[in-house]
Amino acid sequence: MGDTLIYNYSGLSSLVKKDALEELFLSKYSEVQKNTDAPCFFWGNVSQPFTLARCLITLSNIVKSSFNLSPFQMALLKDPIVTVGNEKLRFEGFSHCAGVYARVDVLPEGLDGEFLENGTTNIDFNQSMITALGSIRPNEKIMLSVGEKEVGLYTEEEKIIERKVPLPIKWIKGLGTVQVYLSESEKLYTFNKIQAQQLFRGMPKGVVKSDYYLTVRGNKPTFSPVKSTDAICVGGLHRLRLLEPLLPYIDCINVFAPPHMQSVTWQLYMGNIRFSFSLSRETWRGFSGEGAVLDGLIDEVSDEWIDALDKYAYANQSFNKTMLAVEENISLKKTENITTRLAAMGLLGYDLDDREFFYRRLPFKLSRIMKLNPRMKNAEKLIDEGKVEIVHTSKERTEARVEGTGVHHTIIIEEGKERCTCEWFSKYQGERGPCKHVLAVKKLISNNNK
Repeated sequence: MGDTLIYNYSGLSSLVKKDALEELFLSKYSEVQKNTDAPCFFWGNVSQPFTLARCLITLSNIVKSSFNLSPFQMALLKDPIVTVGNEKLRFEGFSHCAGVYARVDVLPEGLDGEFLENGTTNIDFNQSMITALGSIRPNEKIMLSVGEKEVGLYTEEEKIIERKVPLPIKWIKGLGTVQVYLSESEKLYTFNKIQAQQLFRGMPKGVVKSDYYLTVRGNKPTFSPVKSTDAICVGGLHRLRLLEPLLPYIDCINVFAPPHMQSVTWQLYMGNIRFSFSLSRETWRGFSGEGAVLDGLIDEVSDEWIDALDKYAYANQSFNKTMLAVEENISLKKTENITTRLAAMGLLGYDLDDREFFYRRLPFKLSRIMKLNPRMKNAEKLIDEGKVEIVHTSKERTEARVEGTGVHHTIIIEEGKERCTCEWFSKYQGERGPCKHVLAVKKLISNNNK
């Protein structure tokens, strides 16, 4: 099997080869098996089957979309991650370019069944599943089963079973960044159904290459190419058209964004179902390439902490860092570092309405996931090769030099702000996370303080 795959990838660039083979490694060798005697995680009815079907079709369309990839890369598509627990079902996924993230939450009031176990799996929605979802009528009853290795859809006429598939590397890398951005976001606008439909009807046609800004004039929301006070920046506005099939079924839409505007999230409410839709700042730059989680990976979190969390936590359970600090008698700063690192590992998601993280274990070994951050690996290499020199450090200020190719970069960390003389920092000014030189300095200081 491996030889065939390598042969099929022979015409690709080295980057695509690397991603494809690394994905194969993850799927084949790094899976974490959950020890359980339960036949499945969940089995039962859904109170809004027609609406859920439309949401899952939209989620599948998002996964099948890409805004910067070749047709061959598009052929490597996979479908939703499904998390069961705390009387909730969550389906989540990315566009294959990892610039669009979506999640369908089915709340407890929308489910009537048995939660036999909690857990997470990732399955592929093939055409048979999409066809079955598309044929569900408004008043038709359906049943769902979610297990460790498959998801089943049961209607009056047929049964569709979808099996577990590998989780794409871009998803693993992007999941942590999205959760960090969500945790920094604030609700800025709420639109009812009429306002939302008017807003979407006013969207410009075709591919939108320039930034647009969401603003409200009077009681009317609108998109404009002109920036104004309190406006939300939306890059790649045309990507929002993926939501149009859901607009007839919504009660309202909330719009969230973090202060740095590196993402924007549209949350659609449809009875007992929520549909979250997050866009990266640029269409060509997916969440997997951002560096929002890198600072949280500097300080190590012991295996004992992760094992303890995995033992007492269950899927979709709330994770309250303040309560963790109180119960374990550790500082709030320490729990913030732990929270960021756990999110980066794929152990935590974020709920915008509850304003808190929830536990969600990706079915892959954490050591393998942590090696997927090239900037962190390069920072560790700089330390191992002795290229990082701390010139001065104090509580208020740190100055360091890092050896580059034919040049020494100067790094200043002062009052929570950081600067570096490298081209990466000059280009992005920290908007895509710290450069490898800043990471190396921070990690060396952390190592020295242990």
